[in-house]
Amino acid sequence: MSVLSNFDQWKEFLGDRVSQAVDAGMSNDKISNVAYRVGEYLADKVDPKNEQERLLQEMWNISDEEDRHALARVMVNLVAKH
Repeated sequence: MSVLSNFDQWKEFLGDRVSQAVDAGMSNDKISNVAYRVGEYLADKVDPKNEQERLLQEMWNISDEEDRHALARVMVNLVAKH
């Protein structure tokens, strides 16, 4: 099963990566910028595997750059809290 096929697994995977970035000394701004680039890649190259990912992709696609950065920060905050 792909990490993208289950949203809870995706959040856990992303949360682990955020924790590793924090432990490595990355700033919140850099982590958010990486999350933005990942979001760009996923929206352009990866078909959503579940309804949560479809919603995120739709929100990403209708957003301007500023809103996309905000969505990336929200995703980082979501997984950092778990």
